[in-house]
Amino acid sequence: MAGGSHPSGFNPHLPGLRYQILAKALGATMWFFMLYRAREDGPKLLQGLRHPWEGHGHGHHDEHSEHH
Repeated sequence: MAGGSHPSGFNPHLPGLRYQILAKALGATMWFFMLYRAREDGPKLLQGLRHPWEGHGHGHHDEHSEHH
C-alpha cells in the first residue's frame, strides 16, 4: 500500500527535508539527555545502589569531616 492511494481518499504528503532533519535532531537530543540522566541517576532509581547526595567525586567529604 505504500505509495498507493487509500480507499478513503486519504493521501498524506511526505514531510519536507527541514522537518525530517529537525525531527532527527530533536529525537537524538532526547535520547542523549535520557542516556545522560540514566548514567547519573540510574543506580539510585533502578537498584538503590547509591544515594544521589553520596560521592560524586568532588572530594568534599574530607573537607567537611575536619570542620565538624
